[in-house]
Amino acid sequence: MASTETTTATKGAGPAAVKDGGRHDMSGLEAGLDALETVQTTRIPLRQTLVQKVLPPLTAVLLVLIVWQGLVSFKIVDDPSKLPSPSAVWAEVSDAWLQGTLLDYIWTSVSRGLLGFLLALAIGTPLGLVVARVRFIRSAIGPILSGLQSLPSVAWVPPAVIWLGLDNTMMYAVILLGAVPSIANGLVSGVDQVPPLFLRAGRTLGATGLRHTWHIVLPAALPGYLAGLKQGWAFSWRSLMAAEIIASSPDLGIGLGQLLENGRNASSMSMVFLAIFLILIVGIAIDLLIFSPLERRVLRSRGLLVRS
Repeated sequence: MASTETTTATKGAGPAAVKDGGRHDMSGLEAGLDALETVQTTRIPLRQTLVQKVLPPLTAVLLVLIVWQGLVSFKIVDDPSKLPSPSAVWAEVSDAWLQGTLLDYIWTSVSRGLLGFLLALAIGTPLGLVVARVRFIRSAIGPILSGLQSLPSVAWVPPAVIWLGLDNTMMYAVILLGAVPSIANGLVSGVDQVPPLFLRAGRTLGATGLRHTWHIVLPAALPGYLAGLKQGWAFSWRSLMAAEIIASSPDLGIGLGQLLENGRNASSMSMVFLAIFLILIVGIAIDLLIFSPLERRVLRSRGLLVRS
């Protein structure tokens, strides 16, 4: 009975009422979609940031220190030459700080790594674009880039020493040979993932040549390119550490890799652990300070990461 009355009321309402009702439904649907797409810009409370982003890594570090100290205290590993105590490694840190050499170790390696990575970026980016856009060049050197990317960076140190000698030029050559293939292949992968519709739309709007590459191809390939940059930095840092460990000279100074090798030569596990921790900390810091913010910005600009 009720359904019959509703149907009768609807029929009696006329086309205008039905049209108004449909318009109201559409406006409600649009408002819902707008609400879904709205990015929350409210500032995250400091307490929430500490709990979600700071507390988990600190807890992990604390657990590692507890387990490490337990292995030493309960004599599970009772040979200090194999596993020094956390206090012994901290004493090594304090000695290096008091002698004024701790920051020198870090800066020597970080300055080389960043400069070498920038050089690799300047070479790998145009190389990746050419390989991605020119079919003949891709067929010719694409497999070579993939092979170079899989080649261990330590393999380049002996020939680089023979060709260039024991100086910073050799260090930068090893970094370039390790990082350029990763950056180029990352950009090639990003370009391959660009929807063809974007390319056709850019040409329709008059973007050709360099303008097409700068305004259409590179922005659309940015996620894959950024992944290649992160991998390129990892290869740069690993290549540099390998070069510093193998090649030593007073003219090169003492970086983190050379510090690691000095600890091995002196049979000082506390110095070895110090070098390992500094290498790890620098790698994490570069990722957190440079690449993670860039990645979040790119994902957020594409609606893939919403600020909560």
